[in-house]
Amino acid sequence: MKHLVVLTGAGISAESGIKTFRGADGLWEGHDVMQVASPDGFEANPELVLEFYNQRRRQLLQVKPNKAHLELANLEKHFKITIITQNIDDLHERAGSTNVIHLHGELLKARSTKTENYVIDWKKDLVLGDLDNNGHQLRPHIVWFGEAVPLIDKAVEVCATADKLLIIGTSLQVYPAASLMHYVPENTPTFFIDPDPSISSTKNLTVIPETATKGINTFISVL
Repeated sequence: MKHLVVLTGAGISAESGIKTFRGADGLWEGHDVMQVASPDGFEANPELVLEFYNQRRRQLLQVKPNKAHLELANLEKHFKITIITQNIDDLHERAGSTNVIHLHGELLKARSTKTENYVIDWKKDLVLGDLDNNGHQLRPHIVWFGEAVPLIDKAVEVCATADKLLIIGTSLQVYPAASLMHYVPENTPTFFIDPDPSISSTKNLTVIPETATKGINTFISVL
């Protein structure tokens, strides 16, 4: 089967009701992103950071995958699919996708503040006093600003094996994720779904200027 690699971002989950990362003002739910998405922010005010992600987690548990998530899962009948997502939600998995790489972590998991590979499932509120098995505080399993992206090398390896590349719901502004499209083999057919695209179609790039749920139909029709 041909290998379809899919890069997804906040735009695909926005249509399920999940708010995108931040607005044009650089704020996320009224907070400077460095207050709630950096190691320094967590050290300065862990209660604020934990409650911020508790709110995100509660919201995630109330929404459902949308048509774009479901159609990507359905494509596994016809392609080998690897989804590389910048999203921290589990909507791809809930839709039925079986091979998902979460570059920026997963909201429904927690990890030790001392041992990075101590990661556990976590679907309730996370508060001070929730500890790992060695007595260390747990934190959201999220890659914050200033932290390494552990799965980026794996994502690069996957892109190098792509027969086709689909980019959906991401403006390609956040690095290192934005660089991944440059690691697919030369002349790989690439499709970019975005309602307000910042790039234009070229020989091997087809721009689909639609939302994720509409653009996925257009993409499927030209496969």
